[in-house]
Amino acid sequence: MAAIDPLTAGGVLLATALTDAVYVMFTSAVVARKRVPAATWSSIWYLLSSYAVISYTENWVYVAFAAIGSWLGAFVSITFLHRPPGGPPVGAAPEI
Repeated sequence: MAAIDPLTAGGVLLATALTDAVYVMFTSAVVARKRVPAATWSSIWYLLSSYAVISYTENWVYVAFAAIGSWLGAFVSITFLHRPPGGPPVGAAPEI
């Protein structure tokens, strides 16, 4: 087993904590059906998760496309999932 680099370990810990915190904020905005906050948190989530994009493409510019795509996807999803208050959630079983 290779030696553990404390700086790398701390960076992984911080990045994971930030990513999960942003995911919680994204989920909260989705549940509240707030399109702009959901879309914004989604794009931030992708920015924090962008390491894979940079690793595969070796070009950080693609991260901007990932963030924009994430924002658009969340915004459009919330737009089409929007239901009037008081109705059942999308995908809920019908009441019998």
